[in-house]
Amino acid sequence: MRRLYTLALYLLLPGVVARLLWRSIKSPGYRQRWKERFGLLPHAPAPGGIWIHAVSVGEVQAVEPLVRYLRERHPSLPLVITTSTPTGSERVRLLFGDTVFHVYCPYDLPVAVRRFLDRVKPRLLIMVETEIWPNLLALCARQGVPSLLANGRLSARSARGYARLGGFSRRVFAGISAVAAQSRADAQRFIELGVPQQRVRVSGSIKFDMRIPASVQEQIQVLRRTWGDRPVWVAASTHEGEDEQVLAAHRMILEEAPSALLVLVPRHPERFDKVAALAQRRGFQVVRRSREQPCGEGTQVFLGDTMGELPVFLGGADVAFIGGSLVRVGGHNMLEAAAQGVPVLFGPHVFNFSGIAHLLRDREAGVMVQDSDALGRQVAAWLQDASERSRIGENGRQVVEENRGALQRLTALVEVFLPGSEREA
Repeated sequence: MRRLYTLALYLLLPGVVARLLWRSIKSPGYRQRWKERFGLLPHAPAPGGIWIHAVSVGEVQAVEPLVRYLRERHPSLPLVITTSTPTGSERVRLLFGDTVFHVYCPYDLPVAVRRFLDRVKPRLLIMVETEIWPNLLALCARQGVPSLLANGRLSARSARGYARLGGFSRRVFAGISAVAAQSRADAQRFIELGVPQQRVRVSGSIKFDMRIPASVQEQIQVLRRTWGDRPVWVAASTHEGEDEQVLAAHRMILEEAPSALLVLVPRHPERFDKVAALAQRRGFQVVRRSREQPCGEGTQVFLGDTMGELPVFLGGADVAFIGGSLVRVGGHNMLEAAAQGVPVLFGPHVFNFSGIAHLLRDREAGVMVQDSDALGRQVAAWLQDASERSRIGENGRQVVEENRGALQRLTALVEVFLPGSEREA
């Protein structure tokens, strides 16, 4: 079955490359360093290190505490971090600079994976959240490289999809050395798909272990002064088809709070120009962060078209809507806002963060809205009720504080595979 899977990958390869080139029209990063995706690295890192694969920005941000721990606890171990997207690559550069070796992850083709493993020679592979690649896992096992799925999550829909592949999926999942699952439901799905029960631990989500640096707090204060004394809400990580709904909600909000400012932050940089043009066509007065334009009293939309500043935008807002949830993307991380005491809203499509979404709702730390009208009504209500905003925001802050500790449980599992450990996974 894996041979058929590999054959299918080779047959699909021309289309994959064509899609890469197509995406590079708007985001040139996709056509840069393309050789790395075939295991052709510019040079080899020191052997015997830890390979961490984090697909894009969200996963890189989530794994930052783990990377910090490994650098402090095992400074002599080389760290290799791979991503699949240019935005993830840029986030690695901003967070870690030259302290880690970064390249793009190879495609799941045997020749590319073998080439990568021969050059990197890792002692451990740590995959973040949902990265299950059959050839990668099989070749790591063949070369004696254990694999750990960190912050593991698996939605019911994804589990059903894997289950349709029957024995093939079971063999693939059985090849994972250890799983640190976000929840009991995630853990059970991994077990049902073939990961031996003794290899699965419920660690919680390391996204609760985020810390907001003092430098970010300083940036928040500076930015908030530029926005002025006015109600501000942020729509973070929005996607195609969602910006229109956010702008419709903002039009409603302006009827209740004429001075309100929308901080609109599209998820993907290649959409910045398109979203700016969309807002202008809808009649909004727009300024762009990247152009350092003054945000005056007449500004209605502040476009957050820079990389790495989302925590600043969230911390400076009175209310946060987390995108990817009014469209069927699956949502994005709500905890960056909640950790800063900002009340959180999200749409109905949060299957990638269902556990966190339910927890926030149950604790009155977040609200789910079904459409743009509901979004507009809820934002307008919160912007006009400081005490309610404070109550919801404080609930969110408490939820984050009470659920910290996943990092400690994850690092204990990682230590099993590192030098000096006598335990077995």
